[in-house]
Amino acid sequence: MPANLSPEYKAAEAAFRKAREPRERLDCLREMLRTIPKHKGTDHLQADIKTRIRELSEEVEAPKKGPARGGVSHVVRPEGAAQLALIGPPNSGKSSLHARLTGSNAHVAPYPFTTQHPEPGMMTHEDVHVQLVDLPAVSPEHPLPWLASALQTADACLLVVDLSESSCVEQVQALHAILRDKHVTLTERWDAVTPGTDVDDGDPFALRLPALMLANKADLAADEAAEVEAFRELTGLNYPALAVSAKTGQGLGEVGAWLFGHLGIVRVYTKTPGKPAEKDRPFTLRRGQTVEDVARLVHKDLAHSLKYARVWSKSGIPGQHVGREHALADGDVVELHT
Repeated sequence: MPANLSPEYKAAEAAFRKAREPRERLDCLREMLRTIPKHKGTDHLQADIKTRIRELSEEVEAPKKGPARGGVSHVVRPEGAAQLALIGPPNSGKSSLHARLTGSNAHVAPYPFTTQHPEPGMMTHEDVHVQLVDLPAVSPEHPLPWLASALQTADACLLVVDLSESSCVEQVQALHAILRDKHVTLTERWDAVTPGTDVDDGDPFALRLPALMLANKADLAADEAAEVEAFRELTGLNYPALAVSAKTGQGLGEVGAWLFGHLGIVRVYTKTPGKPAEKDRPFTLRRGQTVEDVARLVHKDLAHSLKYARVWSKSGIPGQHVGREHALADGDVVELHT
């Protein structure tokens, strides 16, 4: 039976796909359930929405009810310029990489399933901070019923593999099978990374995440480039890849620069009239975002009262008078006028 979804439901679904905060996503789910047409054609979708509401409610609301009922949250609030999830098979070295890249105190041990809950940390590239979330190993022996919910807030994934492991091909194939069951697809496309938009029509919970493969333990490989190509041929996976080593630090300096370029991060600095630009902490946008988006980041009400802005850019007129729809470039300095 056709679902015949209403415009109100479609608007709520679109808002859900774009929402980043867990509380905001929960509100959108409740609005989807409220506005969805109630008939047999939507029974399955209604059940999925109710399940998501229950799972997300436990994550968002349970910790507020006290230590007796609260637990570790599996949904990490996004911070920084982007959120990336580290996923991989057991003993691939995710936690070691996370510790080296973020300086976190994550527990590292030479046995599988050391990580039991999402572990957030911040990686710095120049003056930009990117959030890396170390997730438990993905394996049939270690089911993670909350995995899809944890990935919903991610902008992309770092797929960590150990090419020195003889069963790495089978491990990664099993990981992809688990993700498929949870309506999550990893893609090699990084050309248009926009949270919440690259999803399959007809399934509001389908998730497509760009992936960068980190071939860990490259210090053990005689020819890491050849091993990466052999892995691609055996699996049919064509993710962009970097050879790295959590032990020696090999290749880790390339990760931040690669992500900065492919995520389309734009740094914008603000200034007040008659004063120099505040260069210590930029606002971070995505390529194509505008002056209005900066105003909203400064204060949610500022976007409504904004009249115009002056922009100092590397290629434009210094102090150029622009409107709210003016697209910004990396390194622009913006002076907002209300």
